[in-house]
Amino acid sequence: MFESSTSIALLRRRILFGLTALVAAALIGAALLVQRIDDLEPCPLCIVQRYAFLLLAIFAALAAVLPDRASGPSALLALLSGLCGAGVAAWHVRLQLFPPEQSSCGPSLQYLLRNLPLGRALPRIFQGYGDCTQIDWTFLKLSMPAWALIWFVLLSATLIFALRRQS
Repeated sequence: MFESSTSIALLRRRILFGLTALVAAALIGAALLVQRIDDLEPCPLCIVQRYAFLLLAIFAALAAVLPDRASGPSALLALLSGLCGAGVAAWHVRLQLFPPEQSSCGPSLQYLLRNLPLGRALPRIFQGYGDCTQIDWTFLKLSMPAWALIWFVLLSATLIFALRRQS
């Protein structure tokens, strides 16, 4: 009986990890679709959030398919990706709600990463540019970074719930 309940708990955790990965991947697809349909150019902070969703999806998928001992570290990396993404999204929402007095469109993310060392490029990405402060798209009166923040929190909470079931 004990072995059966343990395997059921493992299956439930794997399902939660898999669903988390699918939702994160679907959110990336939705962002790309909205970008294409509405002809939007993502700002550097949007791109960083997409990478966070991508890492979350990859690590959650790995947690779903790897053996039990490797599943935990993968899920922790997924959680770390989700929390970092939530931090970037929160900063982005803050920039949109309280734009700096002087904002200008700066160089693209590709330019920064190609021409500056990572240590100098990352702070410039998080400074925000004119396009990071603009709200070009809304759904139910929330901007895309606000929705990203909500989803990062929900997915991170799901990962925490699944990890707690593991112990």
